Amino acid sequence: MRHQTLDQLHKVAEIQTEPSSRGMDRTQRLQRWAELLERQPARLLSALPGTEYYPLQERDLMRCHGSPLSVAFEDPLLRSEGLQNDSYGEAKRFFELSDGQLHNIVCHCHVGETMHASRAALCVRAAIGGRGLLASLWALFHWPAHPASRAG
Repeated sequence: MRHQTLDQLHKVAEIQTEPSSRGMDRTQRLQRWAELLERQPARLLSALPGTEYYPLQERDLMRCHGSPLSVAFEDPLLRSEGLQNDSYGEAKRFFELSDGQLHNIVCHCHVGETMHASRAALCVRAAIGGRGLLASLWALFHWPAHPASRAG
């Protein structure tokens, strides 16, 4: 890769230093996140523990260094689009995900303490189209209606 200054690049290309006023839509943001994860498919990422067992306010604040959420937050483009941090609640808001969808991407109950980035990327890609009837039915059977009822 050849490094050039902004002045050099301006001579050969139109450079935008401000984020596009149009912005990325939900699908584009999720695709970008999946692509970031796929860049290092064997990278081991940390899973968040038991997201379904925490009250909503606590769950929204959950974060874990080196998680799939951290990979998204490391990206300058996603940050310029409005991703404010690598917490569960912020990812849910920014990527427009349901608790069930985000749970499938980041929770340890599916993978243990760590996961490969390629696995997280597959789950992110599954969430892209996961807003229809089948996704709703899947969430119904895989996301507890009352998380406290599962705690024992």
